[in-house]
Amino acid sequence: MDYKNENNFTDKYLVEKVLGGNTETFSIIIKNTERLVAQIVFKMIANKEDRNDIAQDIYFKAFKNLKSFKFQSKLSTWIGQIAYNTCLNYFNKKKITFLDHSDNETQDEAFENFSNEISLDNETEKQFFQKELSEILAVEIEKLSPIYKVLINLYHNEELSYIEISQITQLPEGTVKNYLFRARKTLKESLLLTHKKEEL
Repeated sequence: MDYKNENNFTDKYLVEKVLGGNTETFSIIIKNTERLVAQIVFKMIANKEDRNDIAQDIYFKAFKNLKSFKFQSKLSTWIGQIAYNTCLNYFNKKKITFLDHSDNETQDEAFENFSNEISLDNETEKQFFQKELSEILAVEIEKLSPIYKVLINLYHNEELSYIEISQITQLPEGTVKNYLFRARKTLKESLLLTHKKEEL
């Protein structure tokens, strides 16, 4: 499928222009995807000094491997996947924990809980994400583990579907839902513990 972007150019048009030698067209691709890449990098990478290097590396990889793009997803999703994997490589290189596995709940149990409590969770989501731009919520989101932060931002700020997030992170769709549920649950508990109810 050939997707149109905000410049009304299709992904196929942009890719073919770049591969045909018009490398300046790649700047349009950067412009169309820099917000998504920034959401991923800024939420996953805490070290400010490393963020620019990582962003440059992401677009270098995208440019170098553009010929391998098969149009099986949006171009932005494909570049988002590169961004996510580049950040994961950074975590591996720095030996940084990406997800806290101290929770002994199995994935199946967690997903079952997600299914059972989805109505409650939606109410929590409605209550807290209406104030997403508030300083209180922003501070609490920053306390979450990198995977939770990036998933919350991809889903709520970028308004990506579970399928698109799954394509970017290469996590099963059920795992994406599971992690989002656990991220919201953690956020809810942190907000209620740290702040008085009337402040929210």
